[in-house]
Amino acid sequence: MHWNDGMHNGGGSGWWLFMALMMLAFVAAAVWLIVTLVRHNPTPHPPTSPGPSPDRLDPDDILHERLARGEIDVDEYHQRIDALRSKRPD
Repeated sequence: MHWNDGMHNGGGSGWWLFMALMMLAFVAAAVWLIVTLVRHNPTPHPPTSPGPSPDRLDPDDILHERLARGEIDVDEYHQRIDALRSKRPD
């Protein structure tokens, strides 16, 4: 009795090439997925503060920023500016 494994008679001679290409495509897709996940890591990075730099901690600028952010209203802004200016030496 002779067993035909599909590799003879011209019926399956190209399967090894197809399987090799599919394995290569699978490995390439896995590498691409890993690289993509590493590049787009959702780990939070330390926040960068858009605030003033340490050499620019002027009280007037801080009050301007607080007014712009809506933390204080115009009346409180003027009261604090007046208070700062009255305490400063000329």
